[in-house]
Amino acid sequence: MAGNRNFKVTLLYIFAFTVMIVMVAPYIYMVLGSFAVWDQVDRTIIPTEFTLRSYEWLFNGGEGVNARPWMRAFFNSVFVTTASSILMLATAILVGFSLAKLKFKGNRLINNIILFQMFYPAVILLIPLFLIIRYFGMYDTYWAMILPKAVNLWAIFMYTNYFRGLPDELIEAAKMDGASQFKIVWKIVLPMSKSITTIVFLFVFMERWVELLWDMLVVNSESMLTLNVLLAQMFGPYGGYPGPMYAASVLLTLPILILFIIFSKNFKDGMQFVLK
Repeated sequence: MAGNRNFKVTLLYIFAFTVMIVMVAPYIYMVLGSFAVWDQVDRTIIPTEFTLRSYEWLFNGGEGVNARPWMRAFFNSVFVTTASSILMLATAILVGFSLAKLKFKGNRLINNIILFQMFYPAVILLIPLFLIIRYFGMYDTYWAMILPKAVNLWAIFMYTNYFRGLPDELIEAAKMDGASQFKIVWKIVLPMSKSITTIVFLFVFMERWVELLWDMLVVNSESMLTLNVLLAQMFGPYGGYPGPMYAASVLLTLPILILFIIFSKNFKDGMQFVLK
């Protein structure tokens, strides 16, 4: 029996290792391609010579008629994604706390609307949102990329369910001590919500970081393009530069990896709540 069990465990480990290799292999290939000499990119799986030429090409903005603001696009992606994620967290925390802990008329109706909207195809709202952006003169600005993404219904749903599990006695005690609702959220609720905040932040950050369609619709000038949009344009006229394309893709994944490494502990704790 013990030998049979050990055999099954070994097979499970082999299967898990194989799946991991299949998932990680494309990323490793991309990283190797970004450092490979240009005449070996996409010609060998493991290059024999390495160089920083692809990254230098990006930092210098390309070359000749192909010059484009790559680092400006990277900055735009970081700025827009960070600002949008912070606003999504702020709105989700305040709305989630209100729905979970404040008693008011229409509470259940708002909850039902949020649940319905979560399953509503977001692409249907693209044209109305675009027309609103144009009407208020925000086209081709940072506001056009940030404000429409300032509310995330999934984040509100997650915080609402998490806050419902917090003890009401703790909040009532804070009210008796004279604390305002904002002070209760800032001083009591948020410190108790580090794990779920990490999960929500990482997910909304990744969702906004990989956004492509909306950014293509609301910006036009090169100085406002995000790295995703610039990469999408690269597949046409930049098809002859696979090395820089891989380098730009590595830069695109770098913030996600850094954030996951920084918040890995809280991420594990938060996933326990999500999987309950």
